[in-house]
Amino acid sequence: MKEFAYARAGDAAEAATLIAQRPDATYLGGGTNLVDLMKLGVTDPGLLIDVSRLPYDRVEHREDGSVLIGATVRNGALAGDPGIRERFPLLSQALLAGASGQLRTVATVGGNLLQRTRCGYFQDVTKPCNKREPGTGCPALRGAHRDLAVLGTSDHCVASHPSDMAVALVALDAVAHVRSVDGGSRTVPVAELYLLPGDTPHRETVLDHGDLITAVELPPPPRGARMRYRKVRDRWSYAFALVSVATAVSVAEDGSLRDVRIALGGVAPRPWRARIAEERLRGARPDEETLREAAMAELAEARPLPDNAFKVDLATDLIVAGVRDLVARRDRA
Repeated sequence: MKEFAYARAGDAAEAATLIAQRPDATYLGGGTNLVDLMKLGVTDPGLLIDVSRLPYDRVEHREDGSVLIGATVRNGALAGDPGIRERFPLLSQALLAGASGQLRTVATVGGNLLQRTRCGYFQDVTKPCNKREPGTGCPALRGAHRDLAVLGTSDHCVASHPSDMAVALVALDAVAHVRSVDGGSRTVPVAELYLLPGDTPHRETVLDHGDLITAVELPPPPRGARMRYRKVRDRWSYAFALVSVATAVSVAEDGSLRDVRIALGGVAPRPWRARIAEERLRGARPDEETLREAAMAELAEARPLPDNAFKVDLATDLIVAGVRDLVARRDRA
């Protein structure tokens, strides 16, 4: 690891001033991903600006049912928050599925959103990688790609996004609150926070240098919705998703789907909102054939490689099972 400077920001304005002065500076939250990347030599910031103690550590439940989650809230605290567990259970489930208890105690909400891919070529500085060094190539295309993406990829990058929490937030229509270095603020839907690789895979988000995520806002949950996060992985504990699905469903009195929200993890360079499947299912009867046709339509544009083609069928099955099981749970209630 190369030498670096460290500063603890007293407030957001100080953090902005510090990062504006140094193009090689970066924010530090829990550090559970950033420090690993520094150890590997993947990134070498000259200045770490610790923002973990800024006053963004509250979960605010509002009267209208919405929630404002501060960016420095720890993942473990958010997963265990009674209001989140009761009204947004898929978010709690995603957090619990995402890491060990030790990591959840340290990792922050803002840092979780901005974690980098776990593609082996990205993390190995002895190998070329367009995401790490633009123009050097993507060896994953012909190399080890079993765990990588099948949707939204390009000839320049097939890396998959690692966050479980972000998949849940995309399904819940969450919005990130962002503070820029000049003190201005804006909101960005979490679904639009991430960029597809195209021919610039090194550009991963819409954020500019110095932009600071201060909070994530959840709108009220859909009326009568049942929701669940399901994750398929190689082992039960501490493993990234091969495929995951966040599903929220509400059913009308006649048995049709009044509302359905689906987001996929492990299959794309960003959390993948399954809008094609949602559109086909909204207002439809959730029989097996209809569910499978909708899921297959969502995966129709997949570009699998030889060793990860199984993800297409697996994602299809998870979409079907996710909606079907929530509908069945309602029928049993």
